Amino acid sequence: MDRRQRKTRDAIFKAFTELLSKKDFSAITVGEIIECADVGRATFYAHFETKEFLLKELCEELFCHLFDSMKGEHSHHHIFNCNAPDSAFLHLFEHLENNDNKILDLLSGENNGLFLQYFKKDLLHLIYSQLDNLKTEKHKGLPQEFLANHIASTFVETVKWWVDNGKQESCSQITDYFFTVI
Repeated sequence: MDRRQRKTRDAIFKAFTELLSKKDFSAITVGEIIECADVGRATFYAHFETKEFLLKELCEELFCHLFDSMKGEHSHHHIFNCNAPDSAFLHLFEHLENNDNKILDLLSGENNGLFLQYFKKDLLHLIYSQLDNLKTEKHKGLPQEFLANHIASTFVETVKWWVDNGKQESCSQITDYFFTVI
């Protein structure tokens, strides 16, 4: 993707994120997105088939940054820019704490169910790749699918609890809480 295309795509993401922070996904129209992004309808559809596809792509853009960093791909270009810590979970908490790309607005708004659904799907792939490192003696004998789903669900609920309670714990502390319960 060339620089101009990337700039247009980023403008659409930014406009969409802004709209999601103000209203429910189902109430947002493509017309509102293109007006807020200051792009033409044809330009929007050249990048995204539908607003549902835009939501999916936004989530992939947000989450692939995190998951790429766990694969050691620290030189990636995504809508985030950071030095990733060793723990994917700590990494995400740091982005949430900074409210990068208004993620907290997505998590705490009416659309958090959609957002977290996409996040959990991508998180499961990461957990499966790290499952051997996450298993403890108490997990012995549990089916992998159950354990991975439990870890992903626990992480999603930990994020929701932390955000709903005003992020009073530091990123390291909330990450420690998460690892303690899994």
